[in-house]
Amino acid sequence: MTNPRPVWWRGSAPPHTGQSSVSTQAIPCNFLCDTGPMPLNQKADPKSVKVNLTAGTGMDIEWKDGHRSSYSFKWLRDACPCALCDDERGKSGREPGEPPKLAPGALPMFKAPAKPVEAEPVGKYAIRFRWNDGHELGIYSWEFLREYCPCEACAAERTEKAKAE
Repeated sequence: MTNPRPVWWRGSAPPHTGQSSVSTQAIPCNFLCDTGPMPLNQKADPKSVKVNLTAGTGMDIEWKDGHRSSYSFKWLRDACPCALCDDERGKSGREPGEPPKLAPGALPMFKAPAKPVEAEPVGKYAIRFRWNDGHELGIYSWEFLREYCPCEACAAERTEKAKAE
């Protein structure tokens, strides 16, 4: 039986065994914070997550509502949600997943393709990558990944939503 309420983990997250289990390390969110239990966004609940580290092709998620998302490692690195990367994107007016723009007159420099050297779950709500450029601060929540799904249908939905606002 799974616990539908979010939890915070002390120490490292329990190893993912593929089976639902209750950890003695789990503490309900409303115990640690005053926001109380948050509703679980069913749309952002993954059914399966496949990280293709060896092939270097990216990450595929099948969501419980049947939607499928594919993220290239380049897209994921350019979408890093950490405060540092988010601030840099905000200053340059980029959306998550959009590559940085070259400064006017700057020559493009060789940069090794983005590839994670390690991927690990963060509780039951996110995944974290350690990148080949040494960066490892971004925690990619399932909600963030679903909100910025790069498929054509989701991109069109975001565009329509932005026009309506």
